[in-house]
Amino acid sequence: MQLPKDPYILVSLINTKLRDFYADPADLCKSLGLDQNELEQTLSAAGFRYDPDTNQYRP
Repeated sequence: MQLPKDPYILVSLINTKLRDFYADPADLCKSLGLDQNELEQTLSAAGFRYDPDTNQYRP
């Protein structure tokens, strides 16, 4: 899957997929063939952290 380069568009896409299809980032990354560490580093650099209570990345 080709991911957007813009971190704000990326977080929107990832949060939508988490909300609609996946239980957690590990499930999402496994299903889509993404490197979870790379995804989390990219989002972390933009100020987003995963919140397991809401199953989304938040600032």
